[in-house]
Amino acid sequence: MAGDVSVNFDMITAAAHRLKGHARRTPLLSSPFLDRIAGRRVFVKAECLQHTGSFKFRGAWSAITALPDTARGVIAFSSGNHAQGVAYAASLKGLSAVIIMPRDAPAIKIANTRALGAEVVLYDRALEDRDALGLALAAERGLELVQPFDHPQVIGGQGSVGLEIAQQAQAEGVEAAQVLVCCGGGGLTSGIALALEQVAPLMQVRTVEPEGFDDVAQSLATGQVVENPTRSGLCDAIVTPRPGALTWPILQRLCGPGMVVSDEEALRAMGLAYERLKLVLEPGGAVALAAALFHGDDITGEAVIVTASGGNVDRPVFMDALAMGDADANR
Repeated sequence: MAGDVSVNFDMITAAAHRLKGHARRTPLLSSPFLDRIAGRRVFVKAECLQHTGSFKFRGAWSAITALPDTARGVIAFSSGNHAQGVAYAASLKGLSAVIIMPRDAPAIKIANTRALGAEVVLYDRALEDRDALGLALAAERGLELVQPFDHPQVIGGQGSVGLEIAQQAQAEGVEAAQVLVCCGGGGLTSGIALALEQVAPLMQVRTVEPEGFDDVAQSLATGQVVENPTRSGLCDAIVTPRPGALTWPILQRLCGPGMVVSDEEALRAMGLAYERLKLVLEPGGAVALAAALFHGDDITGEAVIVTASGGNVDRPVFMDALAMGDADANR
């Protein structure tokens, strides 16, 4: 499938209805200390507090609850957050789940996925093709493939974040703002953009990626899909080779220029999120906040909204982030 014709606002509202009572309505948080650093009001959509520690449960539940009753089980590939979302959603529906994960994924994500009842199959990013491996296992075992971002129902589920952002921002008196979204393949970003197009048209969605993995920012700048040669990095949750076939047309039509932050800035944002909001973020889940805090000259408006998309981080990385956050907080 290509283009955004197979993903629409009705699909988002239907997914939101199925998610009601199952997904958490995560808060939109703020801190005067973060506002001071950013030079404007900063609102943080805390999806790190969602089931399994990231927004991914929304898309997983949306996709799995849209499967036919004859489905025997599901298969997915992920560095960890989609893995956990699918594993948990499948367990709630009584379905088996096989998750293909890179061997170098954070240990906490591999352990959590297994603890949620899924069978984990590890692969080498440098030597093996995860897509081919997933398709082969799906065919062999008769499993339904739930892709991490390039899946209509997954995008529909992630779009529920956009519906909540619009409602919560309005309650804060914010109708016009740039919405910065941590972006890998674009499932969350495109879902939010499609939702806001309908319910908050004065909001502009912008992608945020880490340096060296800014395929979406480059694609938006050139008008053509650009691919990254590297497959692993500190911000593992959003390291993807290129935007998806489904997500790219949506991103191109609805998003403003992409933003890029350094790994150091992501770690600093993690430390500040803990210090000022009491949130635990992972590097990939902190890049949007990093852009708001440290790249304010590239943002317009009196307020900015950011997604804190995930909080599944290994302890050593988090300790590094806390040290950086302490330094920032004491400046």
